[in-house]
Amino acid sequence: MDTAALLKKVRKIEIKTKGLSNHIFSGEYHSAFKGRGMSFSEVRDYQFGDDVRNIDWNVTARTGNAHVKVFEEERELTVILLIDTSRSSFFGTVRQMKNELATEISAVLSFSAIQNNDKVGVIFFSDTIEKYIPPQKGRQHILRIIRELLYLNPKSGGTDLGKALEYFNNVVKKRSICFILSDFMTQSYEAPLRIAAKKHDIVGMHLMDPREESLPNVGLIQVTDSETGAVQWIDTAQDTTRKKYFNWFTANHQYFRSVFLKSGADIITISTHEPYEKTLHQFFKQRAK
Repeated sequence: MDTAALLKKVRKIEIKTKGLSNHIFSGEYHSAFKGRGMSFSEVRDYQFGDDVRNIDWNVTARTGNAHVKVFEEERELTVILLIDTSRSSFFGTVRQMKNELATEISAVLSFSAIQNNDKVGVIFFSDTIEKYIPPQKGRQHILRIIRELLYLNPKSGGTDLGKALEYFNNVVKKRSICFILSDFMTQSYEAPLRIAAKKHDIVGMHLMDPREESLPNVGLIQVTDSETGAVQWIDTAQDTTRKKYFNWFTANHQYFRSVFLKSGADIITISTHEPYEKTLHQFFKQRAK
């Protein structure tokens, strides 16, 4: 993609997603995520009715008078986008490919965040860490993220969410809101997810295509595993073939739901065949309650 075409595409995504952030999501984003984090502000004398769990025993012992810690809402949050760039994300049979869906959703979340004066960072991952962009504020920073989403050429095609979460746990020290955008065609990430969810606000965004859930009956076809490159012929007319494919998809999806909910994280599923705006809007409204 040449520079002029890339800038044109970046601008097109900016116009669409920034408009959605301005008119639809900014209020819901604020309500859904603001106030989730509290930071220490000061110590003051204990007053009747204060929560005894907030008593600062060190200050109380030093002064001889009961003191309590005062907390205030964190005015500035950090948003981290954990984005799956494995080859399976370059798939779509209806409106758009999963990586295109991830790009637009990431842009919407980023513009919503900077409107609330929050920082945004990104970790691109496959079965390795492809790139890390540390959290910053501002429109130019968001445009850089969009350019990377459009232009990034992953070094590897596999998926290892466990490794990505371990990296996230190591590099992001401040409490953050972490959106994980992936098709979750992988397992073995329960332990690092549990660690991340203890400190951070985690949202798993499952991006899927209808053909991943249900293989059509179109006879003998040649298929290529997008992550390994392996090529084989399969007979989609056989019930056992379609059932095996369905069971594989279902097992990964059930694992995703199970480990995320068990860790206390939120989940949302968005398909390439439907407008994501409505699904995101409903999710934000539900969280804000």
